[in-house]
Amino acid sequence: MIDRYSRPEMAALWTMEARFSAWLEVELAVCEAWTGLGVIPEADMRAIREKARFDVDRILEIEEKTRHDVIAFLTAVEENVGQSARFIHLGCTSSDIVDTANGLLLTRAGAIILADIDKVLGVLKGMALAYKDQLCMGRTHGIHAEPTSFGLKMAGFYAEFSRHRERFAAAVENIRVGKISGAVGTYAHLSPELEAKACEILGLAVDPVSTQIIQRDRHAHYFTALALLGGGVERLCTELRHLQRTEVLEVEEGFAKGQKGSSAMPHKKNPISAENLCGLSRLLRTNAIASMENMPLWHERDISHSSVERVIMPDSTILADYILNRLAGLLKNLRIIPENMKRNLESSYGLFYSQRVLVELVELGLPRQRAYEMVQAAAMRSWDTRTPFRDQVTDDAEIRKYISLETLERLFDPCYYLRYVTTIFDRVFGPGVKE
Repeated sequence: MIDRYSRPEMAALWTMEARFSAWLEVELAVCEAWTGLGVIPEADMRAIREKARFDVDRILEIEEKTRHDVIAFLTAVEENVGQSARFIHLGCTSSDIVDTANGLLLTRAGAIILADIDKVLGVLKGMALAYKDQLCMGRTHGIHAEPTSFGLKMAGFYAEFSRHRERFAAAVENIRVGKISGAVGTYAHLSPELEAKACEILGLAVDPVSTQIIQRDRHAHYFTALALLGGGVERLCTELRHLQRTEVLEVEEGFAKGQKGSSAMPHKKNPISAENLCGLSRLLRTNAIASMENMPLWHERDISHSSVERVIMPDSTILADYILNRLAGLLKNLRIIPENMKRNLESSYGLFYSQRVLVELVELGLPRQRAYEMVQAAAMRSWDTRTPFRDQVTDDAEIRKYISLETLERLFDPCYYLRYVTTIFDRVFGPGVKE
């Protein structure tokens, strides 16, 4: 999944080298905190700062024997540090290091994803403003309903992605915690003061109450927010796929020179990016379910969550980064076809004006059911005979008893449907936004 749509810094976060580096970052922060409390002599701390390093291959070699990754990591570091290494991991349990390091990694991954969302929001805003007054058909159940504007469609997606950003930003802040509280969270060989100092060095908040681990509702929040984001991506891409259907063709994915759409049919130009993104969004939702399954662990901790997180942490964050960058590219290169929007508006004979005629009759005093039946009869004649709805209304003697030709001119004005678009845009983007 690593290609031109992925940021290399996201993939780099989840290498074995980066994982062990985050562990070392936590171990060093704990040592610095111990030094600040007068437990580790300054000379030993200098030796730890200067010599603490590791070799991934050496860690893996040791792990073959120990069957414990954190012990293998510590052993490899100790081999480099020497005598002063006795202070590394002092009073800690493995999850103090691993969970706190994961807080660092997920926070950093979150910052990349938030920037990706901002990129998508920027493109959506530009599209919304550019096509604010571009009439197009609104559809419910896949059937022509009443006109909207293409810009308003995009404004709706902008508003949704703004909510996704807000939710995910809250999830990132919620995961930005560490714990250095020992084997069951009681600070038996540590102290809350030490924990606070170490977390401050790392730029993390302190988990106010932890067991051997940070509780997994925080992680479920994070991955569920990504799943909701994926749902928003799929909703947008499903819309684009429908709008690219041959019979509709109001938008079209960019098609590069030399690109091929089908091995069998040379004419094909398919919405492949939108389809790919719909599929990948489903993986984000699947991983969210796994994160929620990680919440009910035994007592102060078991290890059933660990194997899951080794998959979903890199997979979901790398996927989200890829999806958002590919979506931004899809939107930037999307071909918008206003002439087909106009054609489609006209293809249902103006039936979308039916509610305007209905409301006018009701406001003139007719019982609503009677007015509905009159307008529906004219609409069905229009559809069955493939003739303009306006002609059917004009020729309907019963309707014309109440509605004059002058009134019909007003009722069949398509601009009527856009009269509150500016109001909606002001709510979404702020009053008087221009760009």
